[in-house]
Amino acid sequence: MLKFKVGEASPANTFFAIWMAEAAGFYKKEGLDFGITKMVGGSETGPALSSGHIQLMHIGMSSVVRANSAGFNITTIGSLSNVIRSTLFGAPGIKNTQDIKGKTVGISSAGSESELSTIVALQKLGLSRQDIEFMEIGVERLSYLKNGTVAATMLGEPLRSRAFRDGMLPLCDLLAERMPWLYSGLVVDKEYLATNREAVMKFMRATIKGNYLAVSEPDDAKNVMSDALNIDDPDSLELTYDNFKKYTPLNAELTVAGGKNIMRTILENDNTDDIWYFMDKSIHEELRDSGYFKEMQEKYNVDPAP
Repeated sequence: MLKFKVGEASPANTFFAIWMAEAAGFYKKEGLDFGITKMVGGSETGPALSSGHIQLMHIGMSSVVRANSAGFNITTIGSLSNVIRSTLFGAPGIKNTQDIKGKTVGISSAGSESELSTIVALQKLGLSRQDIEFMEIGVERLSYLKNGTVAATMLGEPLRSRAFRDGMLPLCDLLAERMPWLYSGLVVDKEYLATNREAVMKFMRATIKGNYLAVSEPDDAKNVMSDALNIDDPDSLELTYDNFKKYTPLNAELTVAGGKNIMRTILENDNTDDIWYFMDKSIHEELRDSGYFKEMQEKYNVDPAP
């Protein structure tokens, strides 16, 4: 059995293919000694991958750009979401965009996807990073929003649905924008990929198979999702599952346009010539050329188009 540990930066439905594949025993069948390591993400990504603490990180490509800019050598080999699946909500008492100016906005951690997506939302609202103060409050941010500890925060599923249900004010719904964005990447160290390519291939085959199984068997999938995300409300579960089904690229394909949008936002210029310093499509292409995607489509009778 090959050791393969995956870093989980946030318990969200973008991670669901991995939970589903684990529950179905797909990693074990591929010969992987599989495990999930809870992490904060962001700045932890480069050190955790380069040290071998984990073999793959589930994180947006913004963390890859930042890590490589700091001297690490990691790359995004797949994606479980190619749009930002979050909404910026205001706390009770916040009536409009101007109400958050000069106040504290919650993020999971510095360098995380929640930080960068918040910056994108602020720009769309006519504000800038300098107009607010960030507070690192971890992954469960809805409670901080509801009690007023922060004036606003970005939320993805299942907390996004709960915020809507509880009447929280949406200030900027980036999901509705459908902006191409490599929001939920599968990231490895480049040296590890070069020397352990078959282990990475095994992981990708099992994860993609988890996607197809989740779409073809919705009742079983919802049971796994309910346990993984602690969802006890049927309506929230249905919304969270539908969000997964609608926005997850079943073949874990990367979006070049999404990667370039991240580069422009972080690097603050329009030079995206170095996109392949942060992305590697060779695993996806090898699986495609081997007929694996077609095999999954026929086996599960599922159309891979999102």
